[in-house]
Amino acid sequence: MINSEQEYQNKTQQLLLSDTLRMECLRAVKSLNLPDCFLGAGFLRNAIWDCLHNKGEITPLNDIDVVYFDTEDISCKTEQELAAKLKVLVPSMNWEVRNQARMHVKHNDQPYRNTTDAISRWVEIPTCVGVRLDEGEQLVFTAPFGLTHNWAPNVGINPKRPMPDIFYRRIEEKSWLQVWPLLNIISTDKAHKIE
Repeated sequence: MINSEQEYQNKTQQLLLSDTLRMECLRAVKSLNLPDCFLGAGFLRNAIWDCLHNKGEITPLNDIDVVYFDTEDISCKTEQELAAKLKVLVPSMNWEVRNQARMHVKHNDQPYRNTTDAISRWVEIPTCVGVRLDEGEQLVFTAPFGLTHNWAPNVGINPKRPMPDIFYRRIEEKSWLQVWPLLNIISTDKAHKIE
């Protein structure tokens, strides 16, 4: 039985290393050399959930969230240019690039300290994860709440972003329980029912 964060990271590392497409995406992002950069959210979360559901084929990704932190250049134009470069490198993917040094304005937060701080404020706990390749081609994870929730697989609302209406709407709109029926939705409000 797995019972430590390091063991979950090791298991997640093996999962990613065996995923040709995700490794191609990680190498493409690494080639841009962005500061404090991670591929976040569904890129990592969905891989774990697919594994837990013994899916023979990966669930298609709506997009790939690339998040980085650069206080020197917070223009949307730069993000679009970076997404276009990634589209050339891996054309089959829909890339969404966001500089977290500016995203606090959108969410009406205090400025984020770094990318991990920004990730720690996403809506669901298992979405608050990211991964990148370092200079030595090693996988580096960021998971402010750990990877335990992803492997459990528990989906709880982020206490730093207590927005139940958005939380439940995202679960329904993304059809998570249809795609991954073993997910355990941690309800914080008895008035919400997920079918």
